[in-house]
Amino acid sequence: MKAKHQRLILALAALVALVGAGLLAASALKDEAAYFYTPNDVKTKGVEPDKAIRLGGMVVKGSLKRAADGVTIHFDVTDGKATVPATFSGIAPDLFKEGSGVVAEGAFDKKGTFIATNLLAKHDERYMPRELEGMNYNETTHEMKAEK
Repeated sequence: MKAKHQRLILALAALVALVGAGLLAASALKDEAAYFYTPNDVKTKGVEPDKAIRLGGMVVKGSLKRAADGVTIHFDVTDGKATVPATFSGIAPDLFKEGSGVVAEGAFDKKGTFIATNLLAKHDERYMPRELEGMNYNETTHEMKAEK
């Protein structure tokens, strides 16, 4: 009977240790996890200011503007359903351009502008964020439509 009790206590201790480790890991990651949003997600669900996220979509043609300081760029990101303004200060990837796909890491400010801290440009012309697969981007109208 004593050996049975010892195994039961050992199993319960192991279970408590596993649950505790899982909760500790989740707590540590919650502040570091960057969730992926499209512009439509931002408009419909809302995102609290200063929350770290990843914003994905297409850079709207004609929206890319360089500031006088030479390192700040302003641009719009769209998913065909909504468009949000974005700003980035730093050296943009060579493949970052109007009409191309982008995933930007950063947070929204209180005015609703996405302040990017990192830009990830697509690596080839066929790249599309997973949430936008099966969609075509019309560079003239800036609309996203399902492929037929």
